[in-house]
Amino acid sequence: MDSSAVITQISKEEARSPLRGKGEQPSKKPRNRGILQSLFCCLCHDDAEPVPINNNAPLLVEENGTVPKAPAKYLLPEVKAQDLGKICVVIDLDETLVHSSFKPVNNADFIIPVEIDGMVHQVYVLKRPHVDEFLQRMGELFECVLFTASLAKYADPVADLLDKWGSFRARLFRESCVFHRGNYVKDLSRLGRDLRRVLILDNSPASYVFHPDNAVPVASWFDNMGDTELQDLLPFFERLSRVDDVYSVLKQQRTES
Repeated sequence: MDSSAVITQISKEEARSPLRGKGEQPSKKPRNRGILQSLFCCLCHDDAEPVPINNNAPLLVEENGTVPKAPAKYLLPEVKAQDLGKICVVIDLDETLVHSSFKPVNNADFIIPVEIDGMVHQVYVLKRPHVDEFLQRMGELFECVLFTASLAKYADPVADLLDKWGSFRARLFRESCVFHRGNYVKDLSRLGRDLRRVLILDNSPASYVFHPDNAVPVASWFDNMGDTELQDLLPFFERLSRVDDVYSVLKQQRTES
C-alpha cells in the first residue's frame, strides 16, 4: 500500500509507546498536509496550528486537571424498540473495518468519489477479512453505532456500501468527536447510554482515552488478507452480549491477557 495511506489517529506520544492491544507496537501514521488531512481522520497537529472547533462538540479544555461535564444533548437518539435491553457497541471504521487510500488498488472492494476543494478524488477502500460476517452478527447482538473521526463525505458512502444489513443504528463522524491533545477522541459519556452497557471497538487507544475500561482493542489492519481478527473476536462479543455490566468481563479479560 502507498505511504500516504489513509489511517486512523495517533498522537506523537502514541507513536513512541506500545499502546496497541495484544502487545502490538503501534503503526506509525503518516502526516500529510494535503487532501488526506482535510478528509480522513486524525492526523497530528503542530502546536502552532489552530485547533479545530467541532460543530456539535465543545472544545475540550482542561483546567485544574478537570474535564467539563458532558452537554445535556446526547449524540444518540432514544433506543429503538428492536434494541431495548441490548448493549451499545461503538465501532470504528478506518483500520478497524476497512483500509482506504488515494492510490489506486487493483483489488479494492469499493471506489468512493469524494469532492475536495472543487476536485473529485477517488478513494480506494479494502474491506477487512470477515467484516461481512462480523457486522451481520454484531447487528443481531447489539445496538451498533459507527463512530469515526473521518469526515461524513467519505465515511457515510463507505458505510452505505459496507453495512448491507443495517447493523449501524446510528453514524457519528468527526464533528461528534472531542479534540484533545492532537487527537479526535470519542467521548462515550456523550452518547446518552449507561456506560456499564457500552463497548468501543477501535484500533487506536487515543480514540477511547477517556474510557479505556470500555474498550475492546483490535489490531490495526491495512492489507493482510489472511487476517482473522474480526472472526476471532465474535465469540468474545457473544459472551459480552449476555452480561449486565461490561466492566467486570473486560477487567477479567485484561487480567488474563
